[in-house]
Amino acid sequence: MRLCSALICLAFALTAQPCFATERLNVVASFSILADFAHQVGGDKVEITSLVEPDSDVHVYTPSPHDARDVGLAKLVIINGLGLEGWMPRLLQASGSKARVVTASDGITPLKRGADADPHAWQSVKNAMIYVRNIRAAFEAADPADAAAFKANAERYLAALEALDREVRADVEKIPPARRKVISTHNAFGYFADAYGIQFIAPLGVSTQTEPSARDLAEIVGQIKQAQIPAVFLENFNDDRLIGRVASETGTKVGGTLYSDALSDENGPAPTYIDMVRHNINTLTSALAP
Repeated sequence: MRLCSALICLAFALTAQPCFATERLNVVASFSILADFAHQVGGDKVEITSLVEPDSDVHVYTPSPHDARDVGLAKLVIINGLGLEGWMPRLLQASGSKARVVTASDGITPLKRGADADPHAWQSVKNAMIYVRNIRAAFEAADPADAAAFKANAERYLAALEALDREVRADVEKIPPARRKVISTHNAFGYFADAYGIQFIAPLGVSTQTEPSARDLAEIVGQIKQAQIPAVFLENFNDDRLIGRVASETGTKVGGTLYSDALSDENGPAPTYIDMVRHNINTLTSALAP
């Protein structure tokens, strides 16, 4: 009887706490777009924290003590690189982190804006595919036991990105070449312009920390009138007064809101990277196509 009871207790313990339960890989991403890439590759094998939340500006972000704790607990920290996260070295030092830092943009040829690299490389879908491959390799190295799952997830997602790239190119063809030029809030779309042939002009520089002078604005207004630029666009985390002023002084319509450095929350139009790119190209074609 005692042996029977002991076996029942042992069976209960084994079923209540499976021997093969594993912890998920603890990953911190610097901002929401990288967090989505990591989620697409990692699936349920990873626990992902985004430091800069949706609809927030990575350029001007100030880390909190809570962020230092998250980074200190992470096994991997995924950053964009190319000078985007100027606050990250101080955060890593403050956190005492032993995490491997993964630069998702490794292997991308950066565009230059003066002496600095343009960090917004994800705006080209082909570049986004490089990000995904780098993240997959980092996950496989950190968690070899789940490498097959990471590979399958990444291959499925890369196929979706290939289809997205073709979709964007087809949509751009709907816009007459003479109308493929717009004004946006800051210079975040250089890689999109380079990949897909739409010209973006920005009153701000590559960083939203740069404020345009009165002379800059006058030059932009003059350029819009001379080039007959058909539309100006807001960005999801910027003050809309600048674009509103440019639109009012030129009579150019506001074509909508573009997502550049951050996704929307889950209830918005761009909760994932693919949603973001589709939203942007749909917004552009709606304003620019005849």
